[in-house]
Amino acid sequence: MRQDAVTLERFYASALGRAAARVLAGKLTDLWGDASGLSMLGLGYALPVLEAFGSAPSRMIAAIPFEHGPVRWSASERGNASVAVGDPRLPFPDGLFDRVIVLHGLEETGDPRAYLREIWRITAPEGRIVLAAANRAGLWSRATQTPFGQGRPWTRSQLSNLLSGGLFQVTASSSALYMPPLSSGLVTSAAEGWEAIGRMLTPGFGGVVMIEAVKRLYAPPGGGAVAPVTERLRIARPAQAARREDH
Repeated sequence: MRQDAVTLERFYASALGRAAARVLAGKLTDLWGDASGLSMLGLGYALPVLEAFGSAPSRMIAAIPFEHGPVRWSASERGNASVAVGDPRLPFPDGLFDRVIVLHGLEETGDPRAYLREIWRITAPEGRIVLAAANRAGLWSRATQTPFGQGRPWTRSQLSNLLSGGLFQVTASSSALYMPPLSSGLVTSAAEGWEAIGRMLTPGFGGVVMIEAVKRLYAPPGGGAVAPVTERLRIARPAQAARREDH
């Protein structure tokens, strides 16, 4: 059973949720840049990280499972859209999206392989996806007061095997959310520091596993190097806010 939108919105409106979103969005924007002119899809509940790309993508759609219920997305006012979708069938034509982000989607799906097959169908040839899922070895998968403590957590090797078996080639992987899942100002205000220390002392034990893969018509089993997404973590600012500060 999936979480409801009210619970997810409440978490990401909190200090802990905002810090988590900044960390995850920083990873993605470091990986993909500003994604100018690309067609982008967020699956599950990816609204907190999609907004970091601002208006650069030519198309940005948030596909929210029916079970979440209605959501509010301010970015839809800039020409983007949110749609309610079933599981696993998605109402999009083949090869539509250049970039796909899955957040709070894989952990609660009933059939991960069917879910990934549908993602492969709607991803453009040589398009790239990122699976972000709660890390089975991390603290966040045990924090049931957060969205990352719901559903089935994953390990890096499980995600890599799932992708390799689904005609995706793994190109990069990383862990994120090394800060403890505590609603404390001492924690949330030092999110960047927690990430730097965690990567140095306990690499691979962040609260979230993030794996990038590219769509292939044929992907050799085990293909793709397992490598960190970035050498340096940057805490992302929403693009719209950044533009306001520059003026």
